[in-house]
Amino acid sequence: MVFNIQPVLENDKVILYPLKETDFDALFTVASDPKIWEQHPNKDRWKKDVFKVFFDGAMQSKGAFIIVEKATGKIAGSTRFYDYNEQEHSIMIGYTFYATEYWGKGINLAVKATMLEYAFGFVEQVYFHIGSNNMRSQIAIGRLGAEKVAEQQVAYYGEPSRLNFVYRISKQEWLANNKQ
Repeated sequence: MVFNIQPVLENDKVILYPLKETDFDALFTVASDPKIWEQHPNKDRWKKDVFKVFFDGAMQSKGAFIIVEKATGKIAGSTRFYDYNEQEHSIMIGYTFYATEYWGKGINLAVKATMLEYAFGFVEQVYFHIGSNNMRSQIAIGRLGAEKVAEQQVAYYGEPSRLNFVYRISKQEWLANNKQ
């Protein structure tokens, strides 16, 4: 079976659709809130020209999603798979953001759990880059059971490199902690 890093994924709360060029305006409407980017490495992504660079990188990744809340059909944010390494049986999840109205509502857990369940059908390790000052995301990823394993300068598409923490969760750890 071939690992498609941009399928449609869904659960009872969200649907992740492959990001399309035509999603720019709707996604920018969500991303234009400066509060979303306060702890992110690039705090200016709420500006249209800066967000356009971010969006272009998402499109080029061929692993980006637009996140839609099932109950309302509203766009909740975006995330992506990237840096699939077939030899090391690993992939990254990141570049995630949500509209503030979804913070603390279980959407991040629903999105990440769906992505992890899917990815662990193909890989043994999932890694996450999280900005070194993004405490909100560091806490959230820890709740999923991921552990900090490194610090790394990450060169964002069209943006300067920024210090990120690297978190990892293994398939074995995920399955042990999420038995149904």
